Amino acid sequence: MASDTKTPLQRIVDVLKLGEPSQYRDHTYINGESMYFPTGRVYGGQVISQSLIAASKTVPEDRLPHSIHGYFIAPGDIHQDLLFDVENLRDGHSFSARRVNVTQSQGSILTAIASFQTKDQPGVEYFDPMPADVPDPESLPSSVDLMKPYADQSDYAKYYATTSPFDIRYISSPIVLGPDEESHRLDTGKQMLWMRAMGEIEVSQTFHRALLALGCDQVMLEPILRRAGLTLLTPGISFASIDHSMWWYRDIDVTKWHLYVQDTPTAAHGRGLSSAKVYSQEGDLVACMVQEAMIRVPQTD
Repeated sequence: MASDTKTPLQRIVDVLKLGEPSQYRDHTYINGESMYFPTGRVYGGQVISQSLIAASKTVPEDRLPHSIHGYFIAPGDIHQDLLFDVENLRDGHSFSARRVNVTQSQGSILTAIASFQTKDQPGVEYFDPMPADVPDPESLPSSVDLMKPYADQSDYAKYYATTSPFDIRYISSPIVLGPDEESHRLDTGKQMLWMRAMGEIEVSQTFHRALLALGCDQVMLEPILRRAGLTLLTPGISFASIDHSMWWYRDIDVTKWHLYVQDTPTAAHGRGLSSAKVYSQEGDLVACMVQEAMIRVPQTD
């Protein structure tokens, strides 16, 4: 087990390192541990980032993850370890594809397909520009400072104030502090925020991409909540990620600031869809992601 003296970021890196792989035919089996999250369930960002690392242990070193598509099957138990079953689907000239099935004693909790590509391949290149006139992250209040006054009142506030390795700086008010009445009135879920991992680490580019996957899952539900006029603390609310897809287009350093430009185009049947574009502080579009979530709120007269 990791030492209690380690920082939250160091602890996360330890969780992502996983155990020693063992092989049988075209499958590689790797054990991993879980970390605390306020829901009491295995955090979706944790297990999808661990799946990416597990898959990366089976591909050539010159191939980086460029996409992952995960489907959350069942809630995970944070008190149990995880078993990652990585199946080699194909190794081509430029791409490698892997299927990852994650299980605990009760069965599968996530299945994912990850794809890896040889570095620095030539081709067309362009991206949507970063929004103009965005406030500098250092001019905005830190989520750590915003949540500290509420740490004794809310498990979520305590997590963001003391346990999360990520500093989040909202350009609008944090949705965890209350519903966004203006977004609800205007029928929009647009949200922008800056995020970075707190601390310094020496890890591979694959680890940086996995850490981005871990961090982004903290905020992917929020555009849906904004547009619906809800918060994580709305009485009786029930929510869970259904699936999550990510694409990486450029190298990243999660200890540097990244701007998340988020939106939600639709919600129906107890499900909502949200998206995000992630920009470096220099203005490069480094990653994109889409997530669907189940959100249920008790009906009242």
